[in-house]
Amino acid sequence: MSEYIFHLIERITPLPDYKLEARFQSGESRLYDVKPLKDKWPVFEDLFVVSGLFDLVYVDCGGHGVVWNENLDLDSEEIWCNGIPIEE
Repeated sequence: MSEYIFHLIERITPLPDYKLEARFQSGESRLYDVKPLKDKWPVFEDLFVVSGLFDLVYVDCGGHGVVWNENLDLDSEEIWCNGIPIEE
């Protein structure tokens, strides 16, 4: 039986050009581009048209993802798997 390791987020920072910097509890960081989500899932369009919404991102309780509001969230594994590692 293999053990699945969750990549829990410790801190999230919104950056210019709709990018997120995620710091994981393991100490690793990833740069994640949110722009492709707009074409993939229409609900993410709000991040681009509602002024200031993107900057309201926060880590959900437990670090399993990030949240903007009750309709918009993103799983930590999406950020881990599709983000670009940031060298410290």
